[in-house]
Amino acid sequence: MLNYPDKIRIQGKTKIDKELILPGSKSLTNRAMVIASLADGISVLNNTLVAEDSYVMIRALQKLGIKIETDNQKIVVHGLSGEIPAKEAKLDLRLSGTSIRFLTALCATAEGEYLLDGNERMRERPIVDLLTALNGLGADTISLFDSGCPPVRVKASGLLGGQTVISGSSSSQYLSALLMVAPYAKKEVEIIVVDDLQSKPFIDMTLKVMSDFGVSVQRDGYKRFFIRPQKYTATEYLIETDAMAAGYFWAAAAITGGRVVTKGIGKNSEQGDKRLADVLAQMGCTVNWHEDYVELIGPTNGSLRAGTFDFNDMSDQAQTLAVVALFAKGKTRIENIWNLRIKETDRLRAIKQELSKFGAIVKEEKDAIEIEPLKDYNFKQIEIETYDDHRMAMAFALVGLRLDGVVIKNPECVAKTFPKFFELLAEL
Repeated sequence: MLNYPDKIRIQGKTKIDKELILPGSKSLTNRAMVIASLADGISVLNNTLVAEDSYVMIRALQKLGIKIETDNQKIVVHGLSGEIPAKEAKLDLRLSGTSIRFLTALCATAEGEYLLDGNERMRERPIVDLLTALNGLGADTISLFDSGCPPVRVKASGLLGGQTVISGSSSSQYLSALLMVAPYAKKEVEIIVVDDLQSKPFIDMTLKVMSDFGVSVQRDGYKRFFIRPQKYTATEYLIETDAMAAGYFWAAAAITGGRVVTKGIGKNSEQGDKRLADVLAQMGCTVNWHEDYVELIGPTNGSLRAGTFDFNDMSDQAQTLAVVALFAKGKTRIENIWNLRIKETDRLRAIKQELSKFGAIVKEEKDAIEIEPLKDYNFKQIEIETYDDHRMAMAFALVGLRLDGVVIKNPECVAKTFPKFFELLAEL
């Protein structure tokens, strides 16, 4: 990991023109590692994310007895055909939501007792919907403090299977966790989703990775899923560029009237976060999709059009769009994003707090936010709190490409998913 200072000042007024190779997708990396651990044989994962969230997953899988070798962006996973060697383990997942959710489900397929925990904020992030659904398949999982949040204790004797019900209203990661381990239940699994499912494209992503490792799932839209007992087949797997990471640089081109090409993610990607490029196109950018890259060109005068956008399928991109909204003509409204309140921080509240420092008029609602553009672009210095949230740091750093005097506090938090973000931003 890189060593960052306590604060970083962003030098403003930059028009970018850059072709970029960005990190592999966190979402794909962590899904592929879990699936490869269950597979029969040795899988080689290429272009993986090298960051704290992937390290957390690697260390946890190793504690469970899975042999994993790393070489920069390559991860070699020695799958044991569904066997979890460790009969007990205490796993510290820090603030990695994907890790604690996916590994809780993985541990439920094993034989033994496991404790999964994280940092203070992790203990405020709900996981009860996943525990309830796993218990419906014969697992024995509890929230240890009866809070519905970690720490989680799993007393495992394998998954029986059968029918279970899961709420989709908080996070799609619960359903993804169930889907990935369901093939290793003793009998067929039927998953029924109640409530409106959040972030649907992430389910398509999960099913695509499962298919790439040889497992098929029958489905009825996003409401019912049927998984018969199967085994994943080890494979060599290429991880796509992270669409979330690309989104920061698409936004950078948009607000500066510049141009950026992001390689390794193309028009056929299953990553839902790539839709941010299409939203930016609605706001006045030119977007050219190709097989394995995308080019985004901001309007030459930097004048973007505001609008109303539903971000339920890519809520993590809301902070990025909120920053873009500072420079758009008219009021920007981002809707259907209530689950931002249970992320690394309450992101809706944090967005309002930090945008307001620039004098922006911001209206925060339960599940939406409205932003009016800046009228005054002259600031001596504004310090941005990041709340130990990597996405707050990266999104708000973009303001510094248009305005002098933007200072990001605790920039090291980007190590969670994009350690070299500020290094790459400096190259622009």
